[in-house]
Amino acid sequence: MPGPYVIRGSVVLPEAELMWRFSRSSGPGGQHVNTSDSQVELRFDLARTQALPEVWKARALERLASRLVDGVVTVRASEHRSQWRNRETAATRLASLLGEATAPPPRPRRKTKIPRGINERRLREKKARSETKRGRSGRDWG
Repeated sequence: MPGPYVIRGSVVLPEAELMWRFSRSSGPGGQHVNTSDSQVELRFDLARTQALPEVWKARALERLASRLVDGVVTVRASEHRSQWRNRETAATRLASLLGEATAPPPRPRRKTKIPRGINERRLREKKARSETKRGRSGRDWG
């Protein structure tokens, strides 16, 4: 498998902590389909890993809580016909998932006051629109 899969910054997926499982992909296929184990299941023990800083690990455990089974996150890939490409896809998917899960929370939004001029212009335009529409009623056309 080529290259280290970067989670964020200089932190990469530790190859030794990845658990791979292969099985037959579902769906249609030809003569080769019954003999090749091309579906890939990649498991990563997030709760016990030493590769992530503690702050990142806590953040990831909290954000991925619905996907974890006993602290292990699982990613499947079966869209390609070759096992090798499915391995690539699964590893890339896991790295991006962990990258998003360990990202710092966004900065809180600072409330800003609407400038008075903008508010006055909006009210003027509303009044003008109201006058235009009132002028359309056929009361005094008689």
